[in-house]
This record gives sequence, C-alpha cells and structure tokens, in this order.
Amino acid sequence: MTNKASLLRRVTAELIGTASLLVVVIGSGIQAASLSRDTGVALVANSLASAIGLGLIITLFGPLSGAHLNPVVTLTAWWARRTGGEGLDVREALAYATAQTAGAIGGAVLAEVMFGRTPGVFSTRVRDDGHLLIGEIVATAGLVLVIQGLGRIGRSRLIPSAVAAYIAAAIWFTSSGSFANPAGTVGRAFSDSFTGIAPQSLPGFVAAQLLGGCVGLALATLLYGRDRGARPAERVPGAGASGPLTADEAEPVADITRTGPAFEAVV
Repeated sequence: MTNKASLLRRVTAELIGTASLLVVVIGSGIQAASLSRDTGVALVANSLASAIGLGLIITLFGPLSGAHLNPVVTLTAWWARRTGGEGLDVREALAYATAQTAGAIGGAVLAEVMFGRTPGVFSTRVRDDGHLLIGEIVATAGLVLVIQGLGRIGRSRLIPSAVAAYIAAAIWFTSSGSFANPAGTVGRAFSDSFTGIAPQSLPGFVAAQLLGGCVGLALATLLYGRDRGARPAERVPGAGASGPLTADEAEPVADITRTGPAFEAVV
C-alpha cells in the first residue's frame, strides 16, 4: 500500500529546507567574515556551520520529501525511475527543482535581511576561472557518488552524516569551495557576501555541477551497478534516489534509526 505525502507537502518541504540551508550557509559566512579578518578562520567557521546545518535539515525534512535540497540530487532520483528503480517522475522532478531554486533565493534574501544588509543586492564575487569549474565538477561528482554509492551498498543510514562530512571537507579540498548545488548557486548570487557568486559566473558553475552530477552517477553505476530500488526495509528518510517513505514504512524505519543515524541526500 502506497501512501506518500502529497506532492504539495513534499515540494513545500524542499522549498523550506533549501531556504534554511541557504540561511545557514550565507548567514554563517556573513557572521564569520564580520568576526574575523582571517579568511582561513572564517572558512573554518562557515564550513562547520554549513555541515552541521545540512545534517540537521536532512534529518528534519528527509522523512517527508527525501531532503534533496539540490536539483542535481533530484535529477538522479528522476534518472533512477527512468532506469527501473524508484524515484521521481518528470512532473515531480520539475516541481522539486523549482521549489529548491525559489527556496534558495528566499533563504539568501532572508539571511541578508537578518544581518541588517540591503536585500536584493547581487554578488560581485566573480568566479569564472577554469580551475574553479573543474573544482565544481569534482565537488558535485563526489557528492553524487557518496549518496549513490552508500545507497547501493545498503548503507543509506550513513548518508546524512556522510554528506555533511563530505561537504565540510569539499569546501576545503576543492578550488571552487564546493557549491555543488545549482539552486544554492543561484541563491548565492543574491548575496554580496563571503559566500556569494556574481550572476555572470552562474552559467559556468551550473553547467559544471550538472556535468559533475553525470560523472558521479556514471561512477556509481560503474562501481556498484544499476540502482533497481531498495526493498522497503532498506528505504530510509532522505532517500534521494528512492523517494520519500510511505506511511506504512515510516514506523519500522523509526525503530531502526534508534540504533544509528538514518537518511540521505544533499547539499
């Protein structure tokens, strides 16, 4: 028996979740830059806050929508359905991506207002060097590989903490700072702050992220085989590739999560 949350509720969760993520990322960046003139110290604070916030957001919204918070993750869910697994249809994927983008813009504006800054001012931080685009390909490919790889080997419960840890690390080891999220990248263009990106840099970054998503999905398939969908007992909150839990599955998974972390999906 299937009794998933309505598309409206799931899309609302994606909108609020992505908005919350951008508030955390941009807000912590503004705060860090205002408290320290040392870029390294500011980046440490921003990366830790972003990772912790992401983990909490996935935990909260994962059981409802899958907590994709990222169009690339949503596209992998759509692709999973096309290749015989469980995921999203075209209508659902478009609704998710639209909500994520709107939420990201709203979250960026809210962060600006919260810190007494003028909302609606575009970022002036140009990020268009070729090595930065390579960094985005690597960052996004790694994110998708972490999500897909753990899901396909039956370790989905590790995904929330693994994704949060990966993002914290990738902010440091990639040249681009690991945006790895087209919706989040668009949102950051609305903040002329430490974490912002100039509008003219968006096409290159988004294209690199989409390419990185394809690379990550290809690597997951090469290494772990095709994802044919998890059995009900293996599906956990935040399963970006498998979709949200059904009402019938929610309680058994709740029992499992008492013995360890559960969830899946993004930044």
